[in-house]
Amino acid sequence: MPVLSVRDLVVEFPNRRGVARAVDGVSFEIDPGEVLGLVGESGAGKSLTGAAIVGLLPPPGRIAGGAILLDGERIDALPPHRMRAIRGRRIGMIFQDPLTALNPLFTVGQQLIETMRAHLPLSHRQARERAIAWLAEVGIAAPSMRVDAYPNAFSGGMRQRVAIALALCAEPRLVIADEPTTALDVSIQAQIVALLRRLARERGTAILLITHDMGVIAETADRVAVMYAGRIVEIGSTRAVIDSPSHPYADGLMASIPSLDRPVDRLRQIDGAMPRLDAIPAGCAFHPRCPSAFDRCRVERPELRDVGPTRSACWLGQGHG
Repeated sequence: MPVLSVRDLVVEFPNRRGVARAVDGVSFEIDPGEVLGLVGESGAGKSLTGAAIVGLLPPPGRIAGGAILLDGERIDALPPHRMRAIRGRRIGMIFQDPLTALNPLFTVGQQLIETMRAHLPLSHRQARERAIAWLAEVGIAAPSMRVDAYPNAFSGGMRQRVAIALALCAEPRLVIADEPTTALDVSIQAQIVALLRRLARERGTAILLITHDMGVIAETADRVAVMYAGRIVEIGSTRAVIDSPSHPYADGLMASIPSLDRPVDRLRQIDGAMPRLDAIPAGCAFHPRCPSAFDRCRVERPELRDVGPTRSACWLGQGHG
């Protein structure tokens, strides 16, 4: 059974002019020990998908359709107190800025101990021992000494490691990592990526990795879902999406990644910009930026279908060109 199953998720934001649909019919599953990458430009709906899963949509956002299941149990309509009990215990969260997860007024040990004791039947001493073990697990040197340090005593990369320990210390079934490496330098990024992968493999944790960085996806994810204007336009194994993308938007993203074995004079770019939520075009939302668009793309919206090794929402790949 999948740890997470998202089915036809719709997220809307009411406004003075009506309703803006930010996530439009998104579906995917994540199995135990699997890393699913959710990738796309800013404004694609990636972070809002993650926020909807953990019940932290910014107001006035609301889930307007679909279902979210955690280990087969529907969680999208739970009352706030039930959702609070699930966050931390069954779903861990890693954010882009670790300072949003860490309280500067408490030592990192206090925060780890409090989190574990809120969700697990541990004494203070047992929780402290586990806190030290978790700091060692995420690569903090001299953890028995650093456990009593405050967040401001750690570098940015070390704070992110502590934030990962905080997300994982209650042994959740699912971890949602929203741009966890964006603010870090490349060498620290690589270490964080390796850490997430190892924890997924060794502990069977399902991970939803939200990022715009295809390099991070290539190194970390087993499968990747490409989002555009609130919809998944392609989903498949990471290798298949990188090597042979079917959707022109996914193809453009992959072509914008520098390659070490294929030197090029200049990288391709995708002309134009992501549409505003209140101005998503009819038909395929990508058609104004697509070099291969034809008449059907402008009036009829394609659904995800099997196209070669991936599933793609594009009329070209479905034999309609």
